[in-house]
Amino acid sequence: MVFAVQSLSANEPVSSKNEESRQKEEKFNPGEFIFEHIGDAYSWHILTFRDYQLAIPLPVILYSSHSGWHLFLSSKFHHGHSSYQGFEIAKEGGNKGQVVEKLENGTIVTPIDISITKNVFALLISITIILWVFLSIAKNYKQKPNSAPTGMQSFLEPVILFVRDDIARPTIGEHKFEKYTPYLLTVFFFILINNLLGLFPTFPGGANLTGNIAITLVLALSSFIITIFSAKKNYWVHMVNTPGVPWWLKIPIPLIPLIEVMGMFIKPFVLMVRLFANMLAGHIIALGFFSLIFIFGAMNAYLGYSFSLFSVAFAIFMMMLELLVAFIQAYVFTLLSAIYFGMAMEEEHH
Repeated sequence: MVFAVQSLSANEPVSSKNEESRQKEEKFNPGEFIFEHIGDAYSWHILTFRDYQLAIPLPVILYSSHSGWHLFLSSKFHHGHSSYQGFEIAKEGGNKGQVVEKLENGTIVTPIDISITKNVFALLISITIILWVFLSIAKNYKQKPNSAPTGMQSFLEPVILFVRDDIARPTIGEHKFEKYTPYLLTVFFFILINNLLGLFPTFPGGANLTGNIAITLVLALSSFIITIFSAKKNYWVHMVNTPGVPWWLKIPIPLIPLIEVMGMFIKPFVLMVRLFANMLAGHIIALGFFSLIFIFGAMNAYLGYSFSLFSVAFAIFMMMLELLVAFIQAYVFTLLSAIYFGMAMEEEHH
């Protein structure tokens, strides 16, 4: 692992130093502070001490229609203060925070960006942890099928049985749950592990992966696609001709069928937003308490020191609450996915 430590050099232009000093004199902006920490980035920031910034540089992979492919580490940008090979991180506009290319004539274009960003790297870390844990457990089961579980296997086996026996079996059905249990286990532990990693303040934690709507969108779409392809004839019949509903709600205006079809798309949308909003809100609230230290410190130094005790106490309380929410959100997402699968495969009752 390569760490990048950068500071202001004596060889930098005076204008650059003046710009940095001007930025330091600016008032603390809690909005920028919060969204900088919960957003994606091209490097994994560890800490800042005066002029020094410690960060893990990540690979920047770009394709430009003018100059082809480019591969380099994000440390070339010097934390967004420099450009490299005509590329720089936009500081304003619609592409703020993204890599843009500045052509010789001054035109700004957006290259195809497939870089390994902080969230992508966090995703790879969580996938590695999941594979390592469950391949190890599977190996133990295979080698000692009749022996009592030990170590990590004994710790995770009750959770695995809980997902299988208390979520999948009762909601999907006795004879159908085994087909969907691997997916439900994958979703549960993927969300749980990334929620827990997000609570750690520094590497390998600190990434807001489950608070990224792109991640929750993919998870919700996965459950939606499985629901659609698992649906039986009875599921579609109930959607277009719901039994027990008066005919005048179906003809001439298909009000109830329209609501049912809309509900089919609203369900994955709710899955996506619930996980995204809950995890994002927790991070914002915790960072908001830390921001209060700097806000009151700007008014009066002693006031900032005094209020820091309350801010840290409330932040710790929020972290403990987030620990509970990490388990609850993994459980809720898995349970609702299982319920949708069970509804789609429900047979007609005579």
